[in-house]
Amino acid sequence: MRTFEELVGEAAGADVTGWSFDWLDGRATEQRPPWGYSRLLAARLATVASALDIDTGGGETIAGAPHLPPRMAVTEGWEPNVLRARRLLSPRGVQVVHAVPGAPLPFPDAGFELVSSRHPVAPDWPEIARVLAPGGAYLAQHVGPASAFELIEWFRGPLTRERASRDPEREAAAARSAGLQVVDLRTARCRMELLDVGAAVYLLRKCVWWVPDFTVDRYEPALRRLDAHIREHGSFVAHSTRTLLEARRPAR
Repeated sequence: MRTFEELVGEAAGADVTGWSFDWLDGRATEQRPPWGYSRLLAARLATVASALDIDTGGGETIAGAPHLPPRMAVTEGWEPNVLRARRLLSPRGVQVVHAVPGAPLPFPDAGFELVSSRHPVAPDWPEIARVLAPGGAYLAQHVGPASAFELIEWFRGPLTRERASRDPEREAAAARSAGLQVVDLRTARCRMELLDVGAAVYLLRKCVWWVPDFTVDRYEPALRRLDAHIREHGSFVAHSTRTLLEARRPAR
């Protein structure tokens, strides 16, 4: 294995825009949930006339769908990802909107048959219900509770209160409170393995909410301990959690 300095330096200079994790090929592995979200979404997109994808990142998930509805829109809050999504999706006629986090969705009421999201930051259930057409569906894969916390707590220490967030039952209850009918709710716990310390640096630069004040210099002692752990044990093991949630707006 290359030196600590080489691995960290390469990861610190890697491009972290968009929502692709191809840079981690050969450096980390993660099991996928059994339901195959991208495949499910692609099949659903082929059956509707209008769809909205929220928190689309760089647009990679939508770009992977072979057939898009005649009216397809996506929102994203981070400007570098907005630009990336426009480059990727505009040639296919997709409307890419820079949406302000926490603000109402910039679309009229009942405008979409399908609303989707892969790993939304914070689902705004009243807004999702508002833009869904009667009989329309919200289909999404959410991050579940305590996802990747083995890695996060390596740097931040125990996060007892935070472990209770993103509870799928609470999210389902919030969807119902907004007037939606939850028709599917599934969870999965997936094994992650980091094969070198550079994978951790890349992930913490990309998923900035995991360790909000992360820099290589600030966390160098923890990174060196992680590097030593991987060299001794062959990998660092963590677990992601995922929730598949489908909810429908009543037809009447």
